[in-house]
Amino acid sequence: QVQLVESGGGLVQAGGSLRLSCAASGRIFSINVMGWYRQAPGKLRELVAAIFSGGSTNYADSVKGRFTISRDNAKNTMYLQMNSLKPEDTAVYYCNADVRIKSNGPDTSHWGQGTQVTVSS
Repeated sequence: QVQLVESGGGLVQAGGSLRLSCAASGRIFSINVMGWYRQAPGKLRELVAAIFSGGSTNYADSVKGRFTISRDNAKNTMYLQMNSLKPEDTAVYYCNADVRIKSNGPDTSHWGQGTQVTVSS
């Protein structure tokens, strides 16, 4: 019923930039929090950044000052602008959204399929 599709990943040299997008579609009444997570090989999935419907944001310490999360509520789309990329940012990046399908229903968590970001040194 709800699909999240990420785009914008790729290969970039250290110091470069990438912009990820996450578009939510399907039966959506509203979206509360949206977030970007990443998982590197052999590591646990970790929160990179989150943004609430009102615009407040949270960032992992490792990306503060380099990454910027934003969203377009009218388009149900979230973005992650990644600057000054480092090799340690290499991971599969996933988007997550807490979606309400009905006005009086609960929020349910949904995940995208992931997009690979590779930063070469």
